[in-house]
Amino acid sequence: MKENTDFDIIVVGGGIIGLASAYKITLSHPDIRIAVLEKENRLAAHQTSHNSGVIHSGLYYKPGSNKAKTCAKGRKELIAFAKKYRIPYKICGKIIVATEEKELPMLEKIFHNGKENDIEGIEKIGPDEIKQIEPFCSGIAGIRVPSTGVIDFARVANKLAELIEKKGPGNKVLTLHKVTGFDKHDFYTKVATNRKVFTANYIINCAGLQSDRIAKMDVVETAMRIIPFRGDYYELTEEASEKVKNLIYPVPNLEFPFLGVHFTRMIDGKVECGPNAVFSFKREGYGKINFNLKDTWDALSYPGLWKMFLKHWKYELGEYKRAFCKKLFLRQLQRLIPSLGADDIRPGKTGVRAQALGPNGELIDDFRIERQRNSIHVLNAPSPAATASLAIGDYVNKIATEYFKLRK
Repeated sequence: MKENTDFDIIVVGGGIIGLASAYKITLSHPDIRIAVLEKENRLAAHQTSHNSGVIHSGLYYKPGSNKAKTCAKGRKELIAFAKKYRIPYKICGKIIVATEEKELPMLEKIFHNGKENDIEGIEKIGPDEIKQIEPFCSGIAGIRVPSTGVIDFARVANKLAELIEKKGPGNKVLTLHKVTGFDKHDFYTKVATNRKVFTANYIINCAGLQSDRIAKMDVVETAMRIIPFRGDYYELTEEASEKVKNLIYPVPNLEFPFLGVHFTRMIDGKVECGPNAVFSFKREGYGKINFNLKDTWDALSYPGLWKMFLKHWKYELGEYKRAFCKKLFLRQLQRLIPSLGADDIRPGKTGVRAQALGPNGELIDDFRIERQRNSIHVLNAPSPAATASLAIGDYVNKIATEYFKLRK
């Protein structure tokens, strides 16, 4: 390591992936000086704290994919981490429910996928067993997944930040530091922020919704583009929330990296319903009519987006209709719980997902991490990235150790 820099490594992005990566590096290399730079006034401000808080089992993901491997490993490590640091979590299980005959082949495919991924305890269930688990839910067949749970990922992220700074006096986790550019030199990089300029030997980009822009600042050539998809949630009223015991999911269409509108009893006891998935005109826009000219131009000037729209216009049109019509959103929920009424749901939170899109309109499903010179770029880390975060951190640490030639 060069001793004339402020830090050995700077991680851009204070979400759970950036913090887990920094944490794993500090565990393996305790003498390294590492900084995490977050542009917001708090950590985990975007995808980490705007998701459904589900600890995913790894059921859906293609066997052998990075998603499948890191989700299984990361889930177990996340639970151990939560136990050790007394972060509340609950392994409550979930059911995936088919409501129509045409969904049965996909349900069967998901079950076999889960078996190939060694998801412990999964079993097929019928209508009677669905009612025993979730008395208000109606379905013709289902899968019970006992290893699924819920947690507050923002609390996990903040605990990681605390541990990073405790590991060494040279380590910093800084909020309100927006990275604005890089000045590359042979053996170090100047990292410009809105507050000051830092120097570091190596850069790790974990900027989520801004990851492709950070990569572009580093002159990384990538054909993909981050496209924001907003997800709207409703919340069940206190009385209606008694109709959901734990987690209820529909049978998803595996052509899309979205799992459909589902019910989640959160760690605080509230029940959320959602999310949908609609194109957002602002990368960090949580309102239905939020708009940012730069974000919109970046997306609409990308040919891959128009190819995706042409391929999947019916799906996206349906999602848009539900985003602006409570009645249509409710109708989707009633497929699983028919007794829900309009007075049982009220608007809840909103999230924005960073979806990597390829030039031919392909939705990039698996994690994507690229290396260039003295930097590593986590360019695509969609769900189940929060569940898999500690395993992804191990993977980033492994790459950093080899690629940056870090000393043990």
